[in-house]
Amino acid sequence: MTLSALDLALVEEATKKSGLIWVRGGGADRALWHAWVDGAAHVVGDGPGEQPFPGLVDGATAEVTVRSKDKGGRLVAWTATVRELAPRGEAWEAAVAELKGKRLNAPDAERMTDRWARECRLLRLEPAAVRDSLPGGSLAAAPLPSPAITRREIPAGLPKLLLKRKKAAR
Repeated sequence: MTLSALDLALVEEATKKSGLIWVRGGGADRALWHAWVDGAAHVVGDGPGEQPFPGLVDGATAEVTVRSKDKGGRLVAWTATVRELAPRGEAWEAAVAELKGKRLNAPDAERMTDRWARECRLLRLEPAAVRDSLPGGSLAAAPLPSPAITRREIPAGLPKLLLKRKKAAR
C-alpha cells in the first residue's frame, strides 16, 4: 500500500515534532527517542546504556503512535516497516549524525558513534500505512518490571536528622 502525499506529510510533521514515539513490535510497547531522517524515523539502542527495543527485527512491521509534544494527545498512528541499517554505511552515517545531537546524557559523548557501531542496532522505521482512526481508550499498560523504583521506606534516622537541621538554622 502506498501512502498519499497528505498522509506522508502528516506522519513526517507529527513525528519530527514529537520528542518520543510509541512503538509496538514483538508484543511490547516502548517509548523511543528518535530522529526523522530521509523519510523515516530512526532509533538507536539495544546496547549497553541505550534504549531497549526487544521484538523489533529487520523486515518486520511495527505500529507507531505519535503524540503531541505539548498536550500529550495522540496525533497519528502508522504502520512501519523495520529495516536494520548496517554500521558505517551511508544511510547509517546520515542517521547517526542526526541522532547524536538528540542523545541526552551520554556517558561517552565523544566516542558515542563508535560504541553505537560496535554494540548497538540502528533501525529505520519506514511509514507503510496510516491508520484511518486512532485507537480508542487510554492504551495504558502496566510498567515493565524493573529494579529502578522511586518509593522506598525512609531511613529511621532521617526525621531526627532533619529536625536537627531545622533547629540549627534558627
